[in-house]
Amino acid sequence: MQLRRPRATRALLLALALALPFGTACSAGGGPQGTGATTPRGVRPPAADAAFDYQLGGPYPPPRGVRAVSRDRTAKPAPGRYNVCYVNAFQAQPDEIRSWQRHHPDLLLRDADGRPVIDRDWDEPLFDISTAAKRQALMDVVGPWIDGCATAGYDAVEPDNLDSYERSDGRLTAGDAAAFARLLARRAHRRQLAVAQKNTADLLPRRRSIGFDFAVVEECARYKECGDFADAYEDRIFVIEYREKDFTAACRTWGPRLSVTLRDRDLRPAGTKGYVDRHC
Repeated sequence: MQLRRPRATRALLLALALALPFGTACSAGGGPQGTGATTPRGVRPPAADAAFDYQLGGPYPPPRGVRAVSRDRTAKPAPGRYNVCYVNAFQAQPDEIRSWQRHHPDLLLRDADGRPVIDRDWDEPLFDISTAAKRQALMDVVGPWIDGCATAGYDAVEPDNLDSYERSDGRLTAGDAAAFARLLARRAHRRQLAVAQKNTADLLPRRRSIGFDFAVVEECARYKECGDFADAYEDRIFVIEYREKDFTAACRTWGPRLSVTLRDRDLRPAGTKGYVDRHC
């Protein structure tokens, strides 16, 4: 599975991102109220500053000291760790395009000529989340993936491509993304899974109404977003950097406070050529 590289988002005013006041009390389920919506009973967000390993390119035994791991939904969780289940929730995998065209053609976003709108970086068609009916129809497909994460024993889910609306040529909006993310969060919470906001700083002001519990953020040091996410989620964020200089800067500024990992862009498994995996 290929990794998503974040795009530089529009400048986000910290005052806007943190417009809602933070509480310090805990919900009935024990989760912090200052993160997303009140965490439902039985849902367990990750601890702040837990050493994290990003294993989307293939599972392998986590390095010593790692307490949290993210793996693709088709992989088994890592025993004895906090496990985050990766789900490509807003776009179709390249090897699944024919299946979507055959079984769910009306759920792929189309351009004016009727062709699927494609994320050219990864050759992934965008899902059409533009109406409530289509979002609900997509949940009939994506919802069982989330259920599968829970059945497999994961603790949380990471719905990727929240920012797909930015690649839709204006056919989707941030509101569409938030509405679909809200359905995903509700499904995950019903299965007692925490839900991560994946990148997309522009949606930080909506984190509570969506129901996000923590965040997985790629290259926030590179794009100067770590502080926004850290403050919004009370340090319950996993930071992944892909450039040495950004990792060094993140460790210097955020190392004592946040979980920061340096990985190779292809997220190669341990033991393969080009594998990089370091922690502050």
